[in-house]
Amino acid sequence: MKPGARRHRSQGRQSRPPRPAGPPVELLIEAVGGEGDGVAAGPAFVPFTLPGERVRAVGSGNERHELIEVLEASPDRVSAACPHFGTCGGCALQHWAREPYLAWKVERLAGTLARQQIETEILAPFLASPQTRRRVALHARRGNQQSARLGYKARRSWDLVDIAVCPISDPAIQAAIPAMKRLAAPLFEHPKSAPTLHVTLTASGLDIDISGVERKSGGLSADARVQLAERAAEADFARVTLDGEVAYQARLPQVRLGPAIVAVPPGAFLQATPQAEAAMADFVAQEAAGATRIADLYCGVGTFTFRLAQIGQVHAADFAPDAIRALSGALASAPGLHGVTAEARDLVRRPVLAEELKKTEVAVFDPPRAGAAEQTAELARSSLARVIGVSCSPATFARDARTLIDAGFSLERILPVDQFLWSPHIELVGVFTR
Repeated sequence: MKPGARRHRSQGRQSRPPRPAGPPVELLIEAVGGEGDGVAAGPAFVPFTLPGERVRAVGSGNERHELIEVLEASPDRVSAACPHFGTCGGCALQHWAREPYLAWKVERLAGTLARQQIETEILAPFLASPQTRRRVALHARRGNQQSARLGYKARRSWDLVDIAVCPISDPAIQAAIPAMKRLAAPLFEHPKSAPTLHVTLTASGLDIDISGVERKSGGLSADARVQLAERAAEADFARVTLDGEVAYQARLPQVRLGPAIVAVPPGAFLQATPQAEAAMADFVAQEAAGATRIADLYCGVGTFTFRLAQIGQVHAADFAPDAIRALSGALASAPGLHGVTAEARDLVRRPVLAEELKKTEVAVFDPPRAGAAEQTAELARSSLARVIGVSCSPATFARDARTLIDAGFSLERILPVDQFLWSPHIELVGVFTR
């Protein structure tokens, strides 16, 4: 929206959550809260609003309100990129201009660290571009025999927003939406089936792992499996699996991670966008430069491993045996590495001990959202000179960072990474030194 525009109807073209009861009220939005909603005095939370805006909204006496219209718009308001914005629960902030949106994310990150009494240098954030997401999870609901309904959950609802486009996703994923709707149609033999298509774009094509198909009744019939395979072949998908079990495979899905070509296991974790992965991996490698022995903990299929092995010897560990097998199998595709050892290991129940890290100079850890409390305690006990933490959760990162700082480390700098575009989430890479 251009500065000076005065009135706006709230956005979205599909059915909305039920509007709360109560008379409309005028509110002045003072800030944006942690979930991306505008916050007025009270507090009152109003989605799709920005600081400085005066709005009409309706609530039911609690903090939650629904936007009726924007009476005075912020100069930072822009037109949403997606026709489903406002009803789809996937994006919360498409209406906010780039610079204030990024500044808000960095401010939230700094506030999360401050709650653990941590201050550090926060570098300029990396921002993913639209149409770069290579991983999405699409929910399917019964349609007809030829095409299921497919999309994301509606905002504050279990209903489905049947999507036609998704501007955050790679164009190859968007182009395949009609074919994926056809693929999902045979999955509803059992009334309790609620399938989710976990879609990953690889160098070999789309890899789709399907969860949520009712299996207590015996799973899909032979006829349904034949239809699934036929429709996957029609769409030229690389592979389709049912909870990891291959239902169709034309090509082995592969991705390049640094110098290596990795065959991706069904449902394996990859960073959401290749560009963010490259930015994080380059930063990690830069901060690990000069090390001769490196530990890569929660390594997955080798997001950082292969790049680190161009610097020094790497010991990689992860709880997923299939990820470790994929990593080990890719070593032959990347000549010139300094050496990689890899093990499947539960780093919560059996973290790599401080004693095992005696000859290690740098440790990298990239845990799930729950963080790495047990492993961080061992890193804190170790004689490591440098630790690099990668996290999708600033809150658990700050908790783990506090453990390292209390043991004598200093958090030198953080690179914020915004690869979940237009959502409230922010990721980061933090560098600790003794």
